Amino acid sequence: MENVNGTTQKQALVIFSGGQDSTTCLIQAIQKYGAANTVALSFSYGQRHGIELERAAWIANDLGVEHHILDASVMGKVTTNALMDESQTIKEADAEDYPNTFVDGRNALFLLLAGIFAKSKGIRNIILGVCETDFSGYPDCRDVFVKSMNVTLNLAMDYNFNVETPLMYLTKAQTWELADQLGCLAYIEEHTHTCYMGVPGGCGECPSCKLRNAGLAEYLNK
Repeated sequence: MENVNGTTQKQALVIFSGGQDSTTCLIQAIQKYGAANTVALSFSYGQRHGIELERAAWIANDLGVEHHILDASVMGKVTTNALMDESQTIKEADAEDYPNTFVDGRNALFLLLAGIFAKSKGIRNIILGVCETDFSGYPDCRDVFVKSMNVTLNLAMDYNFNVETPLMYLTKAQTWELADQLGCLAYIEEHTHTCYMGVPGGCGECPSCKLRNAGLAEYLNK
């Protein structure tokens, strides 16, 4: 069936942060669809460190894929959290609440904007690197949320989107293993950025760095 641009070529849109997970998904998509048929979409939502978008742009260019950055700074008008406010100390989750790095509605907004953008490009496959196995307790990383959002997008735009989450049930060690299978483990380790503190190469102390490093150590030592 032809897409809205009148072509039949399968394409994919990857929601892309320049981090370990989304870069693994991007490389997997390139191998499946081809670089010419893969689009990376990043969001400027008021994140506290510019290095995230800098890495995303560099990686997309290096891998030869079309890359767009959308302004989603409206997030800063309606919510606050430690990922968007440098005055807040990043804290891990406790028994009663989510970690203060949780951004209310972020993935819902990202998927909505990605859906609108994808339809304008005639793309049906949207890839999101969320995971509910090794994650920070974010409710919008759960499979049930993604599936419900997929249905909502289809109904809202009368368009058959396919939201893929290749990492949904992988541990961080298994995500590193996938990167190795794709032939990009060293590339992911060297070029991606996941540090909440914005430290090039990672601070090693924030929750994101700890999860990333522990997963890599587990995979390499298994």
